[in-house]
Amino acid sequence: MTETISQTHMNPAGNPRRQCLGIPTFDTEARIVDPVSGAVLPPGEPGEIVVRGPQLLQGYWNKDAAYRESWIEFEGKAWFRTGDLGRMDEDGYYTIADRLKRMINAAGYKVWPAEVEAALYRHPALQECCVIATPDARKGEAVKLVAVLKPGATTSAEEITAWAHEHMAAYKVPRVVQFVAALPRSGSGKILWRDLQEKEFAGIG
Repeated sequence: MTETISQTHMNPAGNPRRQCLGIPTFDTEARIVDPVSGAVLPPGEPGEIVVRGPQLLQGYWNKDAAYRESWIEFEGKAWFRTGDLGRMDEDGYYTIADRLKRMINAAGYKVWPAEVEAALYRHPALQECCVIATPDARKGEAVKLVAVLKPGATTSAEEITAWAHEHMAAYKVPRVVQFVAALPRSGSGKILWRDLQEKEFAGIG
């Protein structure tokens, strides 16, 4: 994270765990909070990771308003909002699930695209996928899947939806499925989900 001069979490050498941030590093505190209300959430509940410690920035250049919006106060302290969605387990280990900006609000249900994508990658016909929000007159937002099929594979939007209903909660199931030849990628190979999301909201997806 560019807002810190060193890490906020670390996987302890004596007891590391796979695919997680680990525990807060020396002289650093962290919490999981509801991204809307700011309420501190218990272990296992998904929310935004907030941190405080000596390694955090002290301002954005010529962006005072953005700096103020990046902090939240509770427990008599100021905490930096990382924008990362994650969980803390009973042992105090933190795991990142997604970015807050990617959250889909489907009729009040919070959908984390990365979790839906992880499930969809188990579908035998899908080679690549990206989950984004699509405008919905009734729900506000609905889940949309943009997918690339494996060479020679065939399937349909209806089949993908039916499969998804068997592998995830109903509110996470893609309501719209779009098949494409390739997903946009950055120079480092990351899927450019923002490009897909912006085009979708602009009505050119």
